Order: sequence, then structure tokens, then C-alpha cells
Amino acid sequence: MNKQYYAIIDIGSNTMRLVIYLREKGGRLKEVENVKAVARLRTFLDTDHYLTENGVKRLITTLNSFHDVLNNYALEQVECVATATVRQAKNQSEIQAKVKEKTGFKMKILSEEEEAYYGYLAVVNSTSIHTGITVDIGGGSTEVTYFEERELVACHSFPFGALTLKSFFQKETPTEEELQKLHLYLSKQFRTLSWLVAKEVPIIAIGGSARNLVQIDQNMKRYPLAGLHQYKMFDEDIQRVSHYLTSLKPSKLPKVEGLSKDRADTIIPAIEVFHTLYQTVQADCFILSRKGLRDGVFYEQLSKEMGSVIFPNVLEDSIQELINDYDLVPKQIFHVQYLTRNLFDFLKENGLIHLNKQDWELLKRASYLCHLGAYIDAESSAQHTFYLLANRTIDGLTHKERLMLALIASYKNKTVFKQFIHPYKSWFLKEERKKLKRLGALLKFSYCLDATKRQIVKDIHPYMKNSKLWLELSCEGDWMPEEYQAEKQKKHLEKAAKTNIELVFTCTTAKNKFTIN
Repeated sequence: MNKQYYAIIDIGSNTMRLVIYLREKGGRLKEVENVKAVARLRTFLDTDHYLTENGVKRLITTLNSFHDVLNNYALEQVECVATATVRQAKNQSEIQAKVKEKTGFKMKILSEEEEAYYGYLAVVNSTSIHTGITVDIGGGSTEVTYFEERELVACHSFPFGALTLKSFFQKETPTEEELQKLHLYLSKQFRTLSWLVAKEVPIIAIGGSARNLVQIDQNMKRYPLAGLHQYKMFDEDIQRVSHYLTSLKPSKLPKVEGLSKDRADTIIPAIEVFHTLYQTVQADCFILSRKGLRDGVFYEQLSKEMGSVIFPNVLEDSIQELINDYDLVPKQIFHVQYLTRNLFDFLKENGLIHLNKQDWELLKRASYLCHLGAYIDAESSAQHTFYLLANRTIDGLTHKERLMLALIASYKNKTVFKQFIHPYKSWFLKEERKKLKRLGALLKFSYCLDATKRQIVKDIHPYMKNSKLWLELSCEGDWMPEEYQAEKQKKHLEKAAKTNIELVFTCTTAKNKFTIN
């Protein structure tokens, strides 16, 4: 099948971006190219709200520069959208005509409602958050939405952004009085919307300013995981970054790790927007979404084929992408899940390991991706599995949940587990670490029962006898490779269950059917 590429050009008040996506087997879009240009169109908007001739030239020059990148791809579709600055320009019709004439792009000017809607759409289709408030601060406007159970309830666009809010400061580094004045202004603006006040839900932030805030926070904390999407912060984290930045001389700001040079003069007012909104909402956390307006535009396009603008299974779709990318075998996955569930239920019901429904959900997710690192190198499969899962964005999982998944799916033995978890030891309580190790040992043992990927071990029948756990394994065919691997691995399960285990391999001719709950 020919590769299907889609492109979108996002004309913002501060930056312009060209993003190219590849459509995956499952239908979702994967970003393959991201080109940024700092055009600062907002600075070309005169006092009468006309985009000046120089501003139009900057816009057209930048768009033409994108053509060189676009020519490298056989594109199915190209979308070109503009937001606040062009929307607020009184000569927007003239701008559209010149863009069409000089570049060939048909530029769509998004309304305030559309801009907010696309941000919401990106968030609910790339995270597992069911109720929350989104915020997208651009150069000339700030969009907020409120959604409940993934359904949009309300949206609004404020006519201020990171560039316009700079006017509160006389110099690049604001005084305490100036920051307080900005805080009071923003608080008054946000409180005009009753649906923002005291909602006590997560705030999900979109856009470059939020991304830079997170990058600075990660660098200050020496954060050990890669990735920004679904990174979580709290009010004290936002304030700490703000205090750090306002303590620096203006000449030092562009050198801050994680801060783009082109945002050095706008990051402080942008952070104050997040801080004030956090307090207005009385939010329980602040989460970054790497997916934003551009992704939302194409989610709407995909919905024409799907019949719904909301993807019903964000996490499941993301896991399926991993299965496709690393050529994992569904037949083996479902068979191992069946064996794992039988053993899990017995251990739970007999009190050998304290387990609950949430543990099974976590174990089931890990079973889809167990040792996917073999795709890179079979000998060091565990190491590659852990690195890939811990550091790759998985839509629908927070960073901690992603790490838990990586620790279970990559389990090899106690020593390797300790090595993997060491940098993150403070993230988990002692009992949580024990639970992850036990789940990993259980999954690894189950995979040993299908060591040759032939589904030789058809079923597992556990029972207790003489204070031992006996596992009767019904087989079809030569089970010697499975027996060797299972005997080798069972000591880790014995430690987890705190009992000796005896394996009994038996031959059967019955064709067993199985299901996964």
C-alpha cells in the first residue's frame, strides 16, 4: 500500500509551522516532519488592525519556503489555517487573495470557536482524561474549553496572548508589582466565565509556551524519562519555574535549558496565564498535550471516515500502533494472555499474591508488548523493551503509567528489574515496587510457556497440594523447549508467590478454545 501523507500549515501570531503526517495502518496520524518559522505576524498588525505590507510579505515568503519541504512528499491533502492575527486583521480578505495568488495555498481563517474546538478535539483523542479544561495560549489570543466525559461543554477565546501581555511589563524582566497587576487582570478575565471557577479538574495545556514550561521544569528536575506529552506538573512547579526565570537577567533568559530563544521574551507572561488559570480553576494538576490545533484539524478529517470525531479507544489504538510498528504476533499475544489470566486468577483467589482488578488491567496491557525489544535485538530484548516503552509517547498513559508498563513488560529477573527501576525508585512506594516485580515475574513465566511461539501449551490448570503450587500444563506437540524455559524462570514466580512450584506437562489431543476477559 502506498504511504499516505497529509500536511497542515498553521499560521499563528508568533510562529508558523508546517507539519507533515503519515497515516498509520490503524488510521491514526504519525508526525514525520515539523518545520517552524518565527514570523511574529502580530508585530506587523498596526494600530488600526491592518496587517501591514511588510507583514503580508513575511507571511508569503514563509509560506513559499514551506514549498521546498512539501515537494518531497506525495501528499493526499494540504490544509492551511490562520488564527488570531489574521483573524483580527481588517484586511483579511485581501491577505487571503494574495496568499492564494503568490503561494497557491487556500488559507482558511479559523473562528475563535473553531480554534478552541480543535484544541479540545486533539486533547480528548490523545489522552485518557475524561473531564478537564484545555488552555492554548498563542501570540494574540488564548483559547479555553471545558469538557465533561469527553464531550465539549463550553469554549471561549480571550483576545490576549503571550505577545500582547508583554505590554504589562516596562522591561523584559518584570517587577513584582507588574506581575501582580498582570495576575489580577488575568484573574478578572477568567472569572467572567463561571464554568472556569473552582472546577477542581485537570488543566491540559497546548502550544509552544506550555511545551517550553515543561521542558524547563524537566531540566530543573533532571527528569530521567524522555517525552513531553502527558507530563504532569502542579501549581508549586509552575511557580518555581516562574521565580527562576524572573530572577535572571534578560541576557540569561535565551540560554535557559528548555527555553526556545524566540520565546525568551514571552515565556514569563505565558507562565502567569497558566498560574492564574490554575488558581482560578483550583485545578488538581497541569498536564501538557503535545497534540494541539493542527492535530485537531485532521482528527476532524478522519472523523468523516470513522463516523465520530471522538476516538473511542485512545490507549488501545496507541498500543495497536506499537504492535504494528514492531511486528508483534496477535495470535501469540492472545494465547499468552489466556495462560496469564488463568494463573493470575488462581494466585488471586488463593491469596498467594495480593492482586486486584487494576493489576490485571496493567498486566494485560504489558502482555501486548512483552519483550517487543526482540525486534531490535533478541539477546538484549529486555533492555530494548524497557527503553522503548519508558521513552516513547503512548497516548492515554501518564509518564508514571508508561514506566510501570515498561517495568512489567521488560521483566527478566530481579537484578535487571532493580537496574531498570533504580533511577525512578522514589516514584514508587516499597509495596508498589514489590507489586510491579511480581506482575513482571508472572508475565515472564507465562511467556516462557510459549517460548517457541507455537502455542504448544494449550492450557494451564493450577492447584495446591502438599503446600506446593502445582501447574498442570496441557500440551500438543513437543513441549521440551517450553519446559526448559519455564523451569528456568519459575524461581522468580516462586519468590513472588512465596511457595514452591511443580510443573507437570501432559499430552492432550483436545482442541481448546479460550477467551480473554
